[in-house]
Amino acid sequence: MPAKPLLLSSSPHLFSAVTTRRIMLAVVLALLPATVFGVYLYGSRGLFLVAATIAAAVASEWLFRLALKREPSVGDCSALVTGLLLALTLPPSTPLWMAALGAVMAIVVAKEFFGGLGANPFNPALIGRAFLLMSFPAAMTSWHRPFAGIVDAASSATPLNLVKQGAPLAELFASVGAQDQGSFYWQLFLGNRSGSLGESSILLVLAGGLLLLALGVIQLWIPLTVLGSTALFSWLLGMDPLFALLSGGVVFGAFFMATDYATSPLTTKGKLIYGLAIGLVIALIRKLGGFPEGVTYGILVMNMISPFLDRLRMKKYGYVAPKKPAAAKEAAK
Repeated sequence: MPAKPLLLSSSPHLFSAVTTRRIMLAVVLALLPATVFGVYLYGSRGLFLVAATIAAAVASEWLFRLALKREPSVGDCSALVTGLLLALTLPPSTPLWMAALGAVMAIVVAKEFFGGLGANPFNPALIGRAFLLMSFPAAMTSWHRPFAGIVDAASSATPLNLVKQGAPLAELFASVGAQDQGSFYWQLFLGNRSGSLGESSILLVLAGGLLLLALGVIQLWIPLTVLGSTALFSWLLGMDPLFALLSGGVVFGAFFMATDYATSPLTTKGKLIYGLAIGLVIALIRKLGGFPEGVTYGILVMNMISPFLDRLRMKKYGYVAPKKPAAAKEAAK
């Protein structure tokens, strides 16, 4: 990695191929703890899921650029990262062909159709996930208990699902093997729960996010505001703010999805508004929406607004806006 932190106010188009590859490999390194833990929880089904999405993402990018006679770009490892991120946001039981289809959608439609890395307006991995969620809702909302095996996996609702269904506390605690609220939170933090492949262990996701911060790959503004606003608005809407952070994919999305270079604002002011708004949308969807989770759509909605946030500028001290011609003539009289 570069000795100095990377300048995150730049577009990926301005990075050299070597710098881009280093950034992507740093992200892969940061994702490894959560990935290994996901494979530990769900066995070979998790490993096959990761392999399927990465292979489909890399192959689709290479074939698409070959067909259009564009310069190959698989060497920058961005397709590798997209495939890995997509796998980690999917239920472990997702059929492999379905996961591969989501990866193709993420690469071809969400990235290459817009010109490739850095030109995409939406996070490619989340577009792939949103496509699968809309097209195959049953498969994308089917969860399985950790350590249940690949064939006879027992269905198990996630803690977010249980809360959405109004389950009693005893059932909620039992879903993670906890006896009281304190141990319940602790089990959520460690990752003993059903959920997407890479979101389970908050501890390991945080470790990866802190590594990216230490390497200068991301800045703290967006993760901090996403997490803070999710907790705040969850509390204002009558939900448990600590549970809101420890359940679902909020922490994963805050560090690894919302910070995507191409789809997040460039200015500090824009980043703060962006993160606050993501947390608000997440809380609103969880409270009022049909789905128990809102991270995917919270980030995608703000991806759409991100370019407008870049136009916001802080007013310089002592700055006086020039008068319009009509007003200037009136003042001269």
